[in-house]
Amino acid sequence: MSKKVVVGMSGGVDSSVAAYLLKQQGYDVIGVTMQIWQEEDRCSIEENGGCCGLSAVEDARKVAAQLDIPYYVMNFRDEFKENVIDYFIDEYKAGRTPNPCIACNRYVKWEALLHRSLEIGADYIATGHYARIEQLKNRRYAIRNSVTAKKDQTYALYNLTQEQLSRTLMPVGDYTKEEIRGIAAEIGIKVANKPDSMEICFVPDNDYAGYIQRETGYIPKEGNFVDQYGNVLGKHKGIIHYTVGQRKGLGLAMGHPVFVTELRPDTNEVVIGENQDVFASKLYADKLNFMSVEKLEGTMRAKAKIRYSHEGAECTIRLADSDVLECVFDKPQRAVTPGQALVLYDGEHVVGGGTIIGKEW
Repeated sequence: MSKKVVVGMSGGVDSSVAAYLLKQQGYDVIGVTMQIWQEEDRCSIEENGGCCGLSAVEDARKVAAQLDIPYYVMNFRDEFKENVIDYFIDEYKAGRTPNPCIACNRYVKWEALLHRSLEIGADYIATGHYARIEQLKNRRYAIRNSVTAKKDQTYALYNLTQEQLSRTLMPVGDYTKEEIRGIAAEIGIKVANKPDSMEICFVPDNDYAGYIQRETGYIPKEGNFVDQYGNVLGKHKGIIHYTVGQRKGLGLAMGHPVFVTELRPDTNEVVIGENQDVFASKLYADKLNFMSVEKLEGTMRAKAKIRYSHEGAECTIRLADSDVLECVFDKPQRAVTPGQALVLYDGEHVVGGGTIIGKEW
């Protein structure tokens, strides 16, 4: 009897080809689009290649019909609001820079979708992510880099649990993006050339502060720009408008480029410094999730990514406490940003990761 797999279909080329590949491999494939957008009439997001709204549903439905697989739309609005939107807003208010895609992967695309898929008798869920899953010699499951470094999505998947990994298929990770588009064109899938989604799906204009104000009515309080010694340099328009490493949009006439080096929500201050002040040789992270190892024993060499676009840096890691990890870089790294994810690699495999607290703990 064929194994049953629920494929999360966003209407894009990657998840569409994932469904096709799994059907070719003999799986009993069911297509599902996760309805996560909060209001039906606000899907202007679709113009930006988003994955949340009505045209995504229509694209996915057409692909499912073409592949001759069952297709359903499942409502995950509540889970998305609680675990992604509310978290996103709360983190910005607290002076941190969140990564909502990681939260969405962990708590919505996996936890909620997997639970509901198992309820309807599925053995696995599958996605169109450019990553691979392997069971290592120690019997643990780990995410492995995709075959193409240009389109590697492992960073946003570090937080998945062993149970989730054991129930997940990622067929796209064995191909390059060009090969996936080629397969789509070959079998006549109409979304073969659909553009990738680039922005956070619920903030298509990239105006995070504006989104928070519109959605919650929150009015950020003005405060002081200060230097590292506490000297006042000017007025800022609210800490939700800033992130560590930011240079543009500060409105400070200093005569030379300056950068945000720290956000202090307790005093409502934005600390300004020189370029060299943005670099750090060490960071701490909490909310840890280990993948290739069950627990970190002693020190370990690894490669660390501190944001999605970061190329990675050699480092030494250890547990500073039961749920706090210390990461010491061989060379100082730019813009260590509280709230962002620290993701650690051993070769091509994800060791694990956590949420950056800051340069001190």
